[in-house]
Amino acid sequence: MRDVTLVLSDGTKFQGKSFGYEKPVAGEVVFNTAMMGYPESLTDPSYAGQLMTLTYPLVGNYGVPPFSVEKNGIATFMESDKIYASAIIVSDYSTEYSHWNACESLADWLKREQVPGVTGIDTRQLTKVLREHGVMMGRLEFEGIGTPKELDNIDYGSINWVERVSCKDVIRYNEGAGKKVVLVDCGVKNNIIRCLIQRGVEVIRVPWNYDYTDLAFDGLFLANGPGDPDMCVDAVEVLRKQMSQSRKPICGICMGNQLLAKAGGATIYKLKYGHRSHNQPVREVGTNRCYVTSQNHGYAVDGATLGNDWRELFVNMNDGSNEGIRHQTNPWFSSQFHPEACSGPVDTEFMFDRFIETL
Repeated sequence: MRDVTLVLSDGTKFQGKSFGYEKPVAGEVVFNTAMMGYPESLTDPSYAGQLMTLTYPLVGNYGVPPFSVEKNGIATFMESDKIYASAIIVSDYSTEYSHWNACESLADWLKREQVPGVTGIDTRQLTKVLREHGVMMGRLEFEGIGTPKELDNIDYGSINWVERVSCKDVIRYNEGAGKKVVLVDCGVKNNIIRCLIQRGVEVIRVPWNYDYTDLAFDGLFLANGPGDPDMCVDAVEVLRKQMSQSRKPICGICMGNQLLAKAGGATIYKLKYGHRSHNQPVREVGTNRCYVTSQNHGYAVDGATLGNDWRELFVNMNDGSNEGIRHQTNPWFSSQFHPEACSGPVDTEFMFDRFIETL
């Protein structure tokens, strides 16, 4: 196992060993506190451009499920078509795995998809550094392998990651099912598509900057995605155009919440270290109902900047940040958390039902 050094932008270094593909990479170093779900997290396009640190110490013990594809073209057990995270960093990688649905080890999967994996790093200490300083850029340097100079100049916040991960063409699912839903792909997870299909609608998946306003559809769904929503100017302009000419239902998740808020006049800010876990508590505003949610985002809506026609729908019980918005009169609402989970709790999957009821 080759020696690897994680070098953070503030100069802090962590030593570890390689168990994945061996190539120098750079990206935003973030942490996820979930205890399981690494196949789903690695294939979540929202992790594009990031070095994903898992705080749970033992990783890899249940292997990786097969990359099988269903008749509708969606991967059965993964959240996209490949690994999107730039690397995975763990404390203790389990070289032996055991699970009824596993077909290969995490190490073999990483090597096949040419994604670095690092073990032996004190991920608790790394997380403390990130919590104190905030997420920051970092790079992986492999012993005996040169590190390209261009890795020093990568700036996560200056890249439109949504453009990189969004589909390039229109894709249809469940054609002829009845109600039609346009899904704006900012980096959509497969389980969002699954949840919509299971509710009997036809899904028309379009690129992030596609002008869908002239299409015939019954509802609009804004998907999750990576990076800074302020980079998605084109998507917001199309959304504002749609909102100005129609009251058709709109629902958003994660990045979709931020785009809907921006279209409504609100501003976005970057969280110090983000919300990436399976246990984020949120409260539905105006009620005592609290939910445990799965989350993966580094930006948030400034609830104080919402227009007069908008209200917060959910708030985070840990830090008070916005977790969803709703329009006062039109059927437009969203959540910052992931009601489709995968991985994580499905306590809030009712958000899809609320959307379907408005169609």
